[in-house]
Amino acid sequence: MYLVRLIYASRAREGFGPTDVEQILGVARKTNAQKGITGMLCFNGYNFLQSLEGSRTAVNELYRHILEDKRHFDTTLLEYHEIIARDFDNWHMGYLGLTKENQALLLRFSNNLEFDPFKMSGATAHAMLCELSETLP
Repeated sequence: MYLVRLIYASRAREGFGPTDVEQILGVARKTNAQKGITGMLCFNGYNFLQSLEGSRTAVNELYRHILEDKRHFDTTLLEYHEIIARDFDNWHMGYLGLTKENQALLLRFSNNLEFDPFKMSGATAHAMLCELSETLP
């Protein structure tokens, strides 16, 4: 079985809020555990950045489902490739909202303090998610 990593960015639809994030995380953690998918989600209230890791079949199937989800739009694939090992193996879906506390980290990976994953390369997005994941319990 090949492992792959897929990283994408998208924008939340108007009216998307904290309860929507909680619902997504609840479903994702349960479903991803069953399908052997791990990953990390970052959200600032408007933009999503997510990394998914797992078998090619499972990740592709989940991404097709994500593309059909009407809660967000402008879904853009930033990176997709085979990997040797997972970087987010502790989480079936780790989550970190962008806050004032982690703005300094964001500045290291961006040309300004505005979180815009559409202006990031896949490698930059991956590096930022890895560093953000180190701040999670």
